[in-house]
Amino acid sequence: MNTHSSDTDRMPPPDGRAVTGRRPRFASLLLPASILVSFLAASSAPTPLYATYARTWHFSPITTTVVFSVYAVAVLLALLVLGRLSDHVGRRPVLLAALAVQTIAMVVLTTADGVDALLIGRALQGISTGGALGALGAAMLDVDRRRGTVANATAPGIGTGTGALLSGLLVQYLPAPTHLIYLVFVGVFVLQGIGVALMPEATTRKPGARAALVPRLAMPAGLRGPVLAAAPILFAVWALAGFYGSLGPALARQLSGSPSAVVGGLGFFLLAMAGSLSTVALDHTRPRTVMLLGIAMLVVAMAGILLAIDRSSTVGFCAGTVVAGIGFGAGFQGGIRTVVPLAAPHERAGVLSVLYLVCYLGMGAPSVIAGISVVHGGGLVGTARAYALFVVLLALAALVALLPTSRSAHSATTSGAGPDRSPHTAAGERNNDKCHDVPTRIRACTEAECR
Repeated sequence: MNTHSSDTDRMPPPDGRAVTGRRPRFASLLLPASILVSFLAASSAPTPLYATYARTWHFSPITTTVVFSVYAVAVLLALLVLGRLSDHVGRRPVLLAALAVQTIAMVVLTTADGVDALLIGRALQGISTGGALGALGAAMLDVDRRRGTVANATAPGIGTGTGALLSGLLVQYLPAPTHLIYLVFVGVFVLQGIGVALMPEATTRKPGARAALVPRLAMPAGLRGPVLAAAPILFAVWALAGFYGSLGPALARQLSGSPSAVVGGLGFFLLAMAGSLSTVALDHTRPRTVMLLGIAMLVVAMAGILLAIDRSSTVGFCAGTVVAGIGFGAGFQGGIRTVVPLAAPHERAGVLSVLYLVCYLGMGAPSVIAGISVVHGGGLVGTARAYALFVVLLALAALVALLPTSRSAHSATTSGAGPDRSPHTAAGERNNDKCHDVPTRIRACTEAECR
């Protein structure tokens, strides 16, 4: 055990708060994490219902694509416009407003009697989710940087998977399938709103809120390198999520020969749960190593999915989905951990919003193209094959993007010195070798942060 004390060891944490020696309360981290889970669960809840809507309102698969794209576009616009707002006005006002809009969206979806209402509800969902993502992620980091980083990487998968499966179960086995799931979420959001109203504000207001509403993707200079290294794998793994969100339910039902809504949501659930478990299991592995594992798993998984499609194998599809989930969890966690711990408190919401912007572009754009292809191109199976090959290409592109980072880290490690090496960086290197997976100029982490 290293008992050596240095000036760096005595420095206050980067967020400027004094060290009290007491770990933050678990409940302080649980509330924003639970909101993130419930928002993404609500976003995937309509997935098993699309077939029901299509039968009731007599629309084609292209309409399903439009509904999906409306949500994705709304999320992207909200990330651009509202992503940095909580850094100026505080986390609590943004979260209260997002919960209110999300509740209204559930009411609209509950009472929907046609495609127009469905589109409005999904747009409101997207605005609420996109406006809250940066604030939620930053709120978890405000409580505990390391645990908050893990929660940021774990919660989206849990939410997305449980929402799809829970909705499928309610649709299959309980009455009022197009109403009950949304009413459940109304109750959840009301309770969470009460929790947010009672929680303390972790940040202080600062000027510039109006300017923060002007869309821009500016990154702090020290984070541009890590973001460029992480963006390709984040895009790739969320394109994988888009595959399961757009084509997965129909593909699972076709391979199994079952029209069950539970079967339709099972693929998304397996993907998300495997991803969340791998996130926890790989918490102490270096981010770059985790990203490389994610890339390898994506390639293996897509090869397995292609084989399962060719052989019409439900078991093969499920097995490939579990491997894909490991790739999703590893790639997403590695990308988040490469960037997020380096952001200062006043930069957290904006940085997370940029990362989620990349993620939702990866999920939304290929899915929309896939939906159009199903109707006007090669059908479900042909489109699924093309999409799987596209994910493989994205994974290989992510590998290419990581190679310069690998060479930079190796050069910095072997040289042992450089013009950008500071006492803080040197102390971080002595404390933990996990700091070696990013370039020297951004290796400003303490022993606790690296763990």
